[in-house]
Amino acid sequence: MSEIWQLSATELAQRIARRQLSSIEVVDAHLARINTVNPTLNAVVRVLADEARASAALADKRLAAGEMSGPLHGVPFTVKENIDMSGLPTTWGVPALAQAVVPTDAPVVERMLAAGAIPIGRTNLPDMALRIHTVSSLHGLTRNPWNPHRTAGGSSGGEASALASGMSPIGLGNDIGGSLRNPANACGIASIRPSAAGPSGASPSLMHQWAFTRPLEHDPEKCVAVFRKDHAQTKT
Repeated sequence: MSEIWQLSATELAQRIARRQLSSIEVVDAHLARINTVNPTLNAVVRVLADEARASAALADKRLAAGEMSGPLHGVPFTVKENIDMSGLPTTWGVPALAQAVVPTDAPVVERMLAAGAIPIGRTNLPDMALRIHTVSSLHGLTRNPWNPHRTAGGSSGGEASALASGMSPIGLGNDIGGSLRNPANACGIASIRPSAAGPSGASPSLMHQWAFTRPLEHDPEKCVAVFRKDHAQTKT
């Protein structure tokens, strides 16, 4: 039987909706996984434990009252640290921006929250997201969970390492020239780079922001399924 942290985002959403798992169980399982493997991998650079547990408790309370926030109700996710999250610094991996706290969420984060997902951490990236190998002057080197002597890719290498090692079931990165696709390839997971009309809400001149997912059976259809759920949520 699979551990909670080994389940995909779609499987977690289904089990939470059926009350086979609580959101707090799911969040706690992933936080415990972060505590176990992140000291070696250095993929998650900010853990949102208290905030995630509070959100999970609220999600469970709402579900008990018959309320569903959306198709990812109670499912945890991680966010690359160059994507804005309200009240947190968008560091771009450099010391000069370590305290660059932003007032609002990026559209892709807003939409994940609207779908009911719960942020549990921020992930590493190379300085200004300008390398295909994830080493940051602020946070250091992120390692590949399969082989510490191989690259985790970049620039969304923190996300890829976190998902491949079970610290998060789904995460947000961005991609101009391969920054989702390269780390997904390096870490053996699936990613999707949507068009500018997709959930990112980005113009063609901006980075395309969306998801990695962690199908341990290496099934990209699960990544597409989550993309469709989020995209449908934006139209409701």
